[in-house]
Amino acid sequence: STDSSFAYLHGASNIIPGLENALHGKKAGDEMNVSVSPQEGYGERDDAKTQQVPKEMFPEDAEIEPGMQFHAQGPNGETIVVSVSSVEDDTVTVDGNHPLAGQTLVFEVEIQAIRDATDEELRLGEVIS
Repeated sequence: STDSSFAYLHGASNIIPGLENALHGKKAGDEMNVSVSPQEGYGERDDAKTQQVPKEMFPEDAEIEPGMQFHAQGPNGETIVVSVSSVEDDTVTVDGNHPLAGQTLVFEVEIQAIRDATDEELRLGEVIS
């Protein structure tokens, strides 16, 4: 259970779809428990996003350990974040799935305040604090 407050721009896909859908039409002071399926969260786990790479592809002096995250290049040239799942003698297994992929997520939500977005926030698609 994590206690954190954040502001987001509703309708701009700044948060996972299942949570945004559950918050639609709510008002300040509303409290709710929201359960979000993997399909409306971070997706199902995709085994194709796990691969073994030669240890020599990492910096020579790096202590590679499970749980570490690295930026890598995806199949279409995009930057993706991969997590190290295991380290063998000369092979590192990396996983490009989001750490919460495949999980049903449960949120306890209290809406503290709602305000209209500024023109600049609408243009940028995110909240300016």
